[in-house]
Amino acid sequence: MLFAVLALAMTVVAEGKVAHLLPMPKQVTMTEGAAPLKLTGRLCFASRPSERVVRAFRNLTGQQPTDSREAPRVEIAWADSIEGAYDYLLAGYPNEAYRLSVSKKGISIAAVTETGIIRAIQTLAQLAEGTPENQVEACEIVDWPAFKLRGFMHDVGRSYISVGELKRQLRLMGRFKVNTFHFHLTENQAWRFEVKRYPQLTAASTMTRFAGKYYTQEECRDIVRTAADYGITVIPEIDMPGHSAAFQRDMGHSMQTDQGVQELKHILDELMEVFADAPYIHIGADEQQITYPDFLQTITSHIHSCGRRVVVWNPISGVSITNSMGADMTQMWSTAGKKIAGMANIDCRYNYVNHFDVFADLVGIYRSNIYYAQQGSEEIAGEITAVWNDRYIEDERGIMRQNNVYANVLASAERAWKGGGRQYVEDGGTLLPTVGDELEEFISWERRFLFHKAHSLAEEDIPYVRQTNVRWIITDAFPNDGDADKVLPPEQEGPKQRYTWQGQTYTTREARGAAVYLRHTWGTRVPGFFADPQLGQTAYAWTFVFSPTEQDAGALVEFQNYGRSEKDLAPSNGRWDRKGSRLWVNDEELLPPSWDNAGKERIDSETPLKNENLTARKPVAVHLRQGWNKVFLKLPYVAAQGVRLNKWMFTFVLTDIDGRDALPDIVYQPKI
Repeated sequence: MLFAVLALAMTVVAEGKVAHLLPMPKQVTMTEGAAPLKLTGRLCFASRPSERVVRAFRNLTGQQPTDSREAPRVEIAWADSIEGAYDYLLAGYPNEAYRLSVSKKGISIAAVTETGIIRAIQTLAQLAEGTPENQVEACEIVDWPAFKLRGFMHDVGRSYISVGELKRQLRLMGRFKVNTFHFHLTENQAWRFEVKRYPQLTAASTMTRFAGKYYTQEECRDIVRTAADYGITVIPEIDMPGHSAAFQRDMGHSMQTDQGVQELKHILDELMEVFADAPYIHIGADEQQITYPDFLQTITSHIHSCGRRVVVWNPISGVSITNSMGADMTQMWSTAGKKIAGMANIDCRYNYVNHFDVFADLVGIYRSNIYYAQQGSEEIAGEITAVWNDRYIEDERGIMRQNNVYANVLASAERAWKGGGRQYVEDGGTLLPTVGDELEEFISWERRFLFHKAHSLAEEDIPYVRQTNVRWIITDAFPNDGDADKVLPPEQEGPKQRYTWQGQTYTTREARGAAVYLRHTWGTRVPGFFADPQLGQTAYAWTFVFSPTEQDAGALVEFQNYGRSEKDLAPSNGRWDRKGSRLWVNDEELLPPSWDNAGKERIDSETPLKNENLTARKPVAVHLRQGWNKVFLKLPYVAAQGVRLNKWMFTFVLTDIDGRDALPDIVYQPKI
């Protein structure tokens, strides 16, 4: 029997439809010839009503219930299974499969769990951004995730993010079926979780960044409630024994003492009481030699005795991770993190967005499968995109923009939802394919993401713009004898298909995308444009841009992306980077801005990262002629003093004056 619970009217505006769904569902069947359904209706259940589902409708539609009974019904029912859906066991993570049907009779949703119902509502809410007059296309969708864990992490220990901003992010991420928030609460700089028993842990006087900023226990509960409404699981982390300088300052002794271990147990008791529904407690444990006898076993046993499971970073210095030491799940970081057999593992190895540029790294992570797997298993749980900020950024929106968080998280989450990926990023690299199905797949993701950037994400400061139409010709690398200013044939002879110089032939190849790594941040571990890049070389790149009118535009330009965890010296004024890269538009050199940190001979983690990255400055002003415009880049690769990760790369894409959107109605054509 169906119980009418309430009627609700859903009013949203946009121009979307099934083609804009993100992530794209597994199975979609359109009902040909059927008229769209105006999305208003009475919410009904096939069994006892769920307040959480009612809240999900309200939160995702932004509408209060009405008592109208004239609109079509939205029927919600529980199913024993969803035919064809894949699932596997991951403790604490329910089945998310659902079936959504839209017809002239109304809307029906079926799922195995309440979380599956919420996933269907998230899809329905995206459809409701859709056709005119809030009409939803008649269709049937059957959907489920390939990987059960799809998350993002904030290092609020280093860089505090306000409760309001975190809740905003949870609300927006939840629309796209992101289902995990990893809450990294403690660091060397500060302890951010209120502990009633030890109030000194959150004393402002001992915090070295964002002093006095921390989360009360009630604020943490509020964050958990918000996450739950969107089907998001919170995994809180107290890092131990590493990254614990704040603990030692506040308590006067190390975690690795009898007193420290006892205090950690009290702290964990309060943490588990506050995060009452968290199936996992993350204890970090990386980057610190463990000297206290049975430290990890003591901590994990205490957590297990409270009915919770334990996550640790992987690897841990000097420790073999096994079930016997108490870990239930590992979070693989760096190339040293390898899957541990017999337990769940989260792939975080190349998802450290603090090292990402805006464009190329996103391509790499979207093309990549999740740790060599096409779909999840009891040993491959999924992925988390990690936002670290060792380097100080002054405002929370700046953290989101400089790390391009929304684009990176949603690209990773779609890959985890849909599964697949031809090869792992260690093999596939970050280059956007010039042709083929991988290019078409990314074009689809980009189109859908940019639709949501313009609608549900319209108030967010997102630096990503369309890049799939940007095309380049790049030369082979010429030896420059360590002289970045050495003039080589492409400068003398202009764009050509091949060059002959000093008895050698140098050819050219096409590349695609707003950014290209000639040598990746991680060297040849992640393939770049050149298979064997070497210092003492110069390459050249060019394209021609057709503009239908004479116009002023902006250009996003970058030659060395500054990682948000690096202490690199800024470029010298008058230079784009510390290698000597140069750029010309219509043979007129385009000069860099004045660098805020130029001239500083020493940079540390507390030196604010200013305008070194294109995400933190206005686009460069460019004047385009009507017709064809030449863009020409000189790209030397030489030793760069004061730079730890000497990236050989470039970024160039034309935008509107403000840099919000890619410049429309232009054509990039490298061969004319």
